[in-house]
This record gives sequence, C-alpha cells and structure tokens, in this order.
Amino acid sequence: MRKEYDFSKATKNPYAKFFKKQVTIRLDEATIKYFKKMADELGMPYQTIINLYLRDCAATARRLSINWKPAA
Repeated sequence: MRKEYDFSKATKNPYAKFFKKQVTIRLDEATIKYFKKMADELGMPYQTIINLYLRDCAATARRLSINWKPAA
C-alpha cells in the first residue's frame, strides 16, 4: 500500500444514490424464520428477500389493512 494517495482528480460515484442504506429493524422470530426458510429454498440471503418484498410493496403502493379489536 502506498503511504499517500492523490484524490485531487477523483469523481463522485454516479451510482451512490442507488446504494442500500443499513437500518435497524425489529422483526419477530416467526417472521425471520419464514424469510430464512424461503431463503434456504431459493438459495439467496433472507435480507435480500425481505428487501425485494418491501420494494414490491412500495412499488405497488400496497397498504396494510389493520383492524384493531377494542379491548374488552
């Protein structure tokens, strides 16, 4: 490795806006187990499958329907 590098002529990566951003999300064990099982069947990382599913939801503007039952 060099002791110093010259970045004076460097350009910004034009694809940087397409990179993924790391976030922390809390998922229950059953959900993780479901996606890990699917990942084993498909031969791909479960994080990728979750990302693809969420991307599909966002692209199709899918909305979650929640019906809360009032506490008795």
